[in-house]
Amino acid sequence: RDTEEPEHGLKKSLSALDLTVFGVGVIIGTGIFVLTGQVAKETAGPATAIAFVVAGVVCGLAALCYAEFASTVPVAGSAYTFSYASLGELVA
Repeated sequence: RDTEEPEHGLKKSLSALDLTVFGVGVIIGTGIFVLTGQVAKETAGPATAIAFVVAGVVCGLAALCYAEFASTVPVAGSAYTFSYASLGELVA
């Protein structure tokens, strides 16, 4: 069966707010709220803020890559499907 048939797609049931909140929760977790102050106080100091900015930029670039892949390969499957479509079955 071909994966481009309608019954192989994902059903859209989450709103943009749902996905944003879920994404932030998955990426950040709870450790950032508990340990950031202690680490900044004991070891890193002001470099902690710079590290967060750099990490945010890297996460944003990764999100742009996934957005580009999702618009290029509009089928369900995420990372495996993207690598399969661009590099082939052996690499994926």
